[in-house]
Amino acid sequence: MDDLAVLIEPQIPALRRYATALLRQREAADDLVQDTLERAIRAWPQRREGDLRAWLFAILRNRYLEGVRRRRGIEVGVEALDTVTDAGTDPEAALGARDVLDGIAALPEEQRSVLLLVAVEDMSYAEVAAVLAIPVGTVMSRLSRARGRMRAFLDLAPTIVTGHLRRVK
Repeated sequence: MDDLAVLIEPQIPALRRYATALLRQREAADDLVQDTLERAIRAWPQRREGDLRAWLFAILRNRYLEGVRRRRGIEVGVEALDTVTDAGTDPEAALGARDVLDGIAALPEEQRSVLLLVAVEDMSYAEVAAVLAIPVGTVMSRLSRARGRMRAFLDLAPTIVTGHLRRVK
């Protein structure tokens, strides 16, 4: 069990980031990560050799989608938005970060997942394809559409975002 903890523990911060981006509620994200880790530990003997990170992200995404189907809509919280910036930062940057988060939340789930995994978690297209169980070409297509929608959304947003989405992978 100690070996298992050594393998899984370094993945927890990335899982929390992804879950928080999906749910936008810190407590719900922590619950989702805990559920993911419990499922991974139970299924560990049946796990096939391969990318542990992709396997854990796939479990998290599947648990998230099961919750969406069960509830038919997730309440979007503002708690995660408040953690993006602290009180001492530039207010315009805080608004820009909120615009980005709102834009991500407005994306269709399949585009949101691809964008978060590539841009935030820095996964390769192959890793994302493994997590989502889709071809690499589909990953590229969804990412392109997500970036296009984000550009359009941010062009309509009332504030200027100083950062940009990564264009090359």
